[in-house]
Amino acid sequence: MSPTSPATAEAEALTSQAVPAAATEEVVVLDYGGQYSQLIARRVRECGVFSELLPHHVGAAEVARRRPKGVILSGGPASVYADGAPRLEREVLELGIPVLGICYGMQLLARELGGRVEGAEVGEFGRSQLTVRDSGRLLAGTPSEQTCWMSHRDTVFEPPPGFTALAASTASPVAAFESHAREVYGIQFHPEVIHTPYGNQVLTNFLADVCGCERSWSPRSVIDEQIDRIRAQVGDGRAICGLSGGVDSSVAALLVHRAIGDRLTCVFVDHGLMRKNEGAQVIAAFRDHFRVPLVAVDASERFLGRLRGVSDPEEKRKRIGAEFIRVFEEEAAKLEDVAYLVQGTLYSDVIESGGGTGAATIKSHHNVGGLPENVGFDLVEPLRALFKDEVRAVGAELGLPERLVWRQPFPGPGLAIRIVGGEATRERLETLREADAILQDEIRKAGLYRELWQSFCVLPDVRTVGVQGDTRTYGNVIVIRAVTSDDAMTADWARLPYDLLEQIASRMINEIRPVGRVVLDITSKPPGTIEWE
Repeated sequence: MSPTSPATAEAEALTSQAVPAAATEEVVVLDYGGQYSQLIARRVRECGVFSELLPHHVGAAEVARRRPKGVILSGGPASVYADGAPRLEREVLELGIPVLGICYGMQLLARELGGRVEGAEVGEFGRSQLTVRDSGRLLAGTPSEQTCWMSHRDTVFEPPPGFTALAASTASPVAAFESHAREVYGIQFHPEVIHTPYGNQVLTNFLADVCGCERSWSPRSVIDEQIDRIRAQVGDGRAICGLSGGVDSSVAALLVHRAIGDRLTCVFVDHGLMRKNEGAQVIAAFRDHFRVPLVAVDASERFLGRLRGVSDPEEKRKRIGAEFIRVFEEEAAKLEDVAYLVQGTLYSDVIESGGGTGAATIKSHHNVGGLPENVGFDLVEPLRALFKDEVRAVGAELGLPERLVWRQPFPGPGLAIRIVGGEATRERLETLREADAILQDEIRKAGLYRELWQSFCVLPDVRTVGVQGDTRTYGNVIVIRAVTSDDAMTADWARLPYDLLEQIASRMINEIRPVGRVVLDITSKPPGTIEWE
């Protein structure tokens, strides 16, 4: 496959501006569609080596262009001998770079190099017992008996000629193999998941002992690297940043301010749909503490006017997004000689945008409220190489307040879409805002805030009868929603302590006059979603 093929163009679009400017070593992960592919890249980074996730079909020339210290082949849902199954380009093995195959990746290596891969009568899913016969280089430092996480039905029955079979598992005669001479390694289990206790040791062995990586990369090293990159891109120009108060836009703004100083202006649009005191917290952090030039716009009346009479969630989103664009463009027009727009695009955004087979499928993620692509600015995306947890680490290093660094995900349309089935009136917004404030206060007091992916309240368009002080009431219902998750792709409802739930419900009913009943949502994702709408 030539360097100018559609797959290569896709890889370039996916990773444009992604590699840290000063990165001296990198490991490429080729994605064969496995559910843990992103997690492999994250675990490699946690081991101190920068890692990129590329489509499996990018080609050996594109891999070589990045001059990686190693290549990892991910898992995948296909069978290696099925028609149309993703293949391994043989030239990847001829680059003189160590290669590690995981699950499907190991089966690809076995098939390509002359081993025997067949469908087994019994699949192997979940925890399995691994018996190490020869630790070799890859399994060095791990015990002879250990548990691991498997997810496969096809099995390697014989390693390729010249390879050493290192281990077997409950249903896999060859669960790991290696050839030091060829610098090719394979494991059937998944070292990247927490259910494989010695998985981190296996990855470390590959990165340090096999690839010779120095393991010096960290999110903190991103700061100096990105400051240099931003200065090179912006030069003497001026930039604008749509500041939402979320951790992504906040960290991006601070990085750019470190690089170009007062030639950055942040625009914070308060649409009146935020949680209690959030607008004031953002203004205090950026204008008062960090001394970043900030234009704060109170546009709550405009947004409430646009939402009058609207109950459909999609229509709410459209109107809020359109109004945000209008306000932002009005404020941007007041600034002179602004050529750059700062956005908090993350690496997960870049990966998720690259699901097609060509560069035309790549789109920019607009994390500042749905800005159109024709706003007339060049994009500055200093977080394009980072996952969310890495962004938080950078934010903490930059001195961002804890409440902003660990702010739970919050939808762009704000509280408007948590008012379900009804209009987002000022009164309903205030009821929901106060309920949410009580929920967050009690969860923080209980020390659970950072353990939860999200915790919030929903106000459905339902009223329910009650009794307060011998008087019949007809009040609003507040729904408590709290979930745990690693990446929001799946989520489990959080088992909050009963005493905590009782305290939250008691405060909401006693302190918020319109509230007459509090209920708990115990739906996981799937089958539900995290947000209600």
